[in-house]
Formats: sequence, C-alpha cells, structure tokens
Amino acid sequence: MALVKYNNNSISAVSSVASMPSGALVPIKTLTASSSSTLSFVDGSDGVTLDATYPIYMFKFINIHPATDDKAFTFQANASGGSGYNETITSTQFQAYHREDGASSALGYNTGQDQAQGTGFQSMSGLLSNDNDASASGELFIYNPSSTTFVKHFMSKFQDMEAGTSKVSVQLYTAGYFNTTNAIDEFQFKMSSGNIDSGTIKLYGIKDS
Repeated sequence: MALVKYNNNSISAVSSVASMPSGALVPIKTLTASSSSTLSFVDGSDGVTLDATYPIYMFKFINIHPATDDKAFTFQANASGGSGYNETITSTQFQAYHREDGASSALGYNTGQDQAQGTGFQSMSGLLSNDNDASASGELFIYNPSSTTFVKHFMSKFQDMEAGTSKVSVQLYTAGYFNTTNAIDEFQFKMSSGNIDSGTIKLYGIKDS
C-alpha cells in the first residue's frame, strides 16, 4: 500500500485532503413515549422507511421508563400486508447481572425469555423498575427486512435497572429470527404489561453495509 506524504510542515497548512466518506448511519424517525401503550414504526407512514433502501436497520432506545413495576420491554413485527404483530419467532437470550448491594452476580441463559416458533412479543429487557430514577437503554438491529428469500435476523443489546428490593444492573443480549420469507415492514414496541411512561426510540438506516 502506497504511503501519502504531505510536504507542509504543519497539518494546519495542508491545502487539500481527500474528502471523508459520508456517514453510514442515516436518521429516519424518532418517537417519544408519554404514557404510551405502544410505539409503532410502519413503512411509508409518517416519514418511516423500512424497505429495500437500507440493508440493515437499527433502533436506539434511550431511557425507556415503564409505568408499571417489574415489566419487560418487548417488540414484534408484521410482514408486508400482515396485521396483529404476531410473526413467528425463534430466539435466544442471555444476561449478566450485579446487584446494587453486591450480594450476588451471575451470567446465564434466560430460559423463560426465548421463543421456539412462538408468535408472542419478544422481550429485550429484564423486569424493569419503575422507580423515578430507573430506566433501560439499548439497541436493536434488523437485517435485510425487505428480503423475500431469507428469514429476518435480529440482535439486541440492553442495559437496564431491574425491579426488586436491591436494585440490579442487568445487561441482556437477545437474538433470533422472524421465520418468514415475506418482507417485514412494521415494528411495534410495548411493555409486557402497562404503558411506556417515557423514553425515546430512534430508527436509523445503515447504508453501504
């Protein structure tokens, strides 16, 4: 590989450098919860793009706060033309946790939070505390949702403050696939029970990936 040498003595005196590539992360839509039962992203609705424009889509979740204590943050999807948010999912989830009082910590598989050809909403967080200072934040990647050849893979990572007498810091990893070769163009997020009291969800497209 050839090296590029600038003859100027100071980098501030360099007259021209090849332009940097534009950012690959493209903002699409932001939704903010306010005692919301659900938050939905639907392709072609209200400025949302969830089609072949990007090969990967990413959701960012910022300070998701539940109205009801001890509930999980979940998601599901609809295939193009579908309804009901009940696509077939096979998934897996594991977590690491540490209690505030230091009494225990562990790494393990969450047998109750996976699905084997299930159609329910998939949890991404633990059982969240609704204390005023508690919340959960994380991200979810959806791979090639417009494909009509392959199943649709997803991966999420969450960090949250869980409910309990001694509050718990938990990091969760969830992955799986929607077992359909139909394009998926709608995603919905909600708590396992009760409303999303507050929080922000941002949708991005990842280009050139």
